[in-house]
Amino acid sequence: MDSYHIDKARARASFGRAASTYDAAAILQKQVREEMLSRLDLVKLNPRAILDAGCGTGAASDALQKRFVKSQVVSLDFALAMLQRIRSSSNNSGLIQQIKSLLGGVKHNLVCADIESIPLTNASVDLVWSNLAIQWCNDLDAALQEFHRVLQPEGLLMFSTFGPDTLKELRVATSGQDGVTSVSRFLDMHDIGDALVRAGFSAPVLDVERFTLTYANVKSVMRDLKSIGAHNATAGRARGLLGRGFFAKIEARYEQFRVAGKLPATFEVVYGHAWRGQDKPKFADGVSPITFISRPQ
Repeated sequence: MDSYHIDKARARASFGRAASTYDAAAILQKQVREEMLSRLDLVKLNPRAILDAGCGTGAASDALQKRFVKSQVVSLDFALAMLQRIRSSSNNSGLIQQIKSLLGGVKHNLVCADIESIPLTNASVDLVWSNLAIQWCNDLDAALQEFHRVLQPEGLLMFSTFGPDTLKELRVATSGQDGVTSVSRFLDMHDIGDALVRAGFSAPVLDVERFTLTYANVKSVMRDLKSIGAHNATAGRARGLLGRGFFAKIEARYEQFRVAGKLPATFEVVYGHAWRGQDKPKFADGVSPITFISRPQ
């Protein structure tokens, strides 16, 4: 088995345990979500049904429902506790839900499932939205084919995911154990673009943005990752307790990256959008162009 293969049971359990701490710690996820929402201003869209794939605690689902008030929003996540968190939040605002019902508003539609096997019918949604979720897929082609399948013709896919520079400092600091993986493998933007074309999407557009979060120490880095459920779930992870000695080595190696008294944690975020198009090639040679946008560093 590929040492970077994601153990879905472990990942699901990690995100489940993080359901109560996720919102407070998901600073980057919020920034990326806001950027994605701003990009919706650039497209003409009036979706009747929206799939929030990898919805977490439902912040994007709420934002999309407010933007497209007549739409049916389906919130999908593979961690049941995340969906229970959404339901609990909705139930706690009972008066608001009653008002929404009287006005004909739609409550959350919650689905516990894996992005690689979506239990929705073909051509059933007009917008697939996925914020920082597809990096947890073992088969990106399968996930993108599922997105393509559930989209209506001319439907839009809008997503973000992590690129290969993500957590590069932690990757260096935890390296050195033969055959042991400490940080997930993240795909390059160009590989994602190729996968979109293979899945049948038309003229994908992708670009990259880099974020650097800073911390006082390595424990704080680890604590933030734990709070959002981003544990190492790769098949090649170390098993059992590693001990204080191993953690001390990580701390010492991480120190080489300290700048102005802070330790950085780099996140490379890949943004992408593509249209489903009709079920026929739009170009005589059957080739769909991919647009990569370069940002100033």
